[in-house]
Amino acid sequence: MRVLHIISSPRHEGASVTVATALIGALRERHPDLDVDTLDVWHEDLPEFDERVIRAKYKWVDGDDLDDAESRAWTKIESLARRFREADRIVLGVPMWNWSIPYKLKQLIDLAAQRNLLFTYDGVDFGPAVDVARADVVFVRGQYYGEDGPTPGSIFDHQVAFVEFFLRTIGVRDVRSLIIDRTWDPAAAEAIADGVTRAQKLAASD
Repeated sequence: MRVLHIISSPRHEGASVTVATALIGALRERHPDLDVDTLDVWHEDLPEFDERVIRAKYKWVDGDDLDDAESRAWTKIESLARRFREADRIVLGVPMWNWSIPYKLKQLIDLAAQRNLLFTYDGVDFGPAVDVARADVVFVRGQYYGEDGPTPGSIFDHQVAFVEFFLRTIGVRDVRSLIIDRTWDPAAAEAIADGVTRAQKLAASD
């Protein structure tokens, strides 16, 4: 089984990486031949989505020839999308930044999620362009975002719904989310340890 492990935190000792790594470790116990493709958005060469890339995008969609610079940029985008398409499973750790996701993760999504690479569009309907059996997503937040708290998720959480929507839209058939709140709390260590336990159980579930 090939797993695409996306790291979106620059802190490898942080909760999202710790818990996602524990999940992959539990997966490896079940699948000794596990093939893990690690995509760390902070160390990956992600091109800027600038005018050159936009030109390449529209030329590619229209079937026009790309110049050398555009071709190099588009080749990188295709290689990023290919890593999603080649995965049997995705493991993604996502810390909450300013009620949403880290900007480097958004950059990866904006680059890779291109028409006919990760999704299709016929002028009316969107459809998937990949077929990935499952994604396990570790969402980490400093505070509690339950509806019964002072920062209800229906207002403050622009993290979970977006990532789940993205994964389902491109063709992930089963998206399972593990949410860890209160990592800025005095009981943060306990919350993270509980997250590790839940991640190991998630890895064991089919």
